[in-house]
Amino acid sequence: MTAQDAAALVLRATLGPMLVAHGWNKVAGPGGLKGTTGWFEALGLRPAAVHARMAAGTELAAGVGITLGVANPLPAAAAVGLMTVAARTDHRGRGFFVFKGGWEYVGVVGGAAVALAALGNGRYSVDGLTGRQRHGSGCALLAAGLGVASAAALLAACYRPDEKPHDEKPHETPHDTDK
Repeated sequence: MTAQDAAALVLRATLGPMLVAHGWNKVAGPGGLKGTTGWFEALGLRPAAVHARMAAGTELAAGVGITLGVANPLPAAAAVGLMTVAARTDHRGRGFFVFKGGWEYVGVVGGAAVALAALGNGRYSVDGLTGRQRHGSGCALLAAGLGVASAAALLAACYRPDEKPHDEKPHETPHDTDK
């Protein structure tokens, strides 16, 4: 096993199952799809029921694809797209730290997905077993570009946040008082 194979395996075994868990939580966690739909409605993703299912399905599929190491860089691009939408809709304007609602988590996940696309899935993956080894800067650029472009298209078509009253500060959250 080379260092590159080991690094890819560890990264896939960390990132993939985490995405699966987040997707599964949207479906079967507290509140289930109904709760996820309500959350997405509050974020301004319209129609919220479609986006709740689409986000859960994409997280599950990307997580399984990354875990198994199949079709690099497409699952990485899906993860980047998910994190870009989350950064814009749920974490924007809240600073860095995730415990204050910031973009730390989505940035790390998106960056790890792009790094995995560059590294490749390694020998111990479906891609490795089938001889379909794709990696390098082109794969990283494809994952980042396709993910961000897909997110931008989705947001342009479906993101309709409610207008804030003029006397309310934009992106004000209960965490803002903790700074």
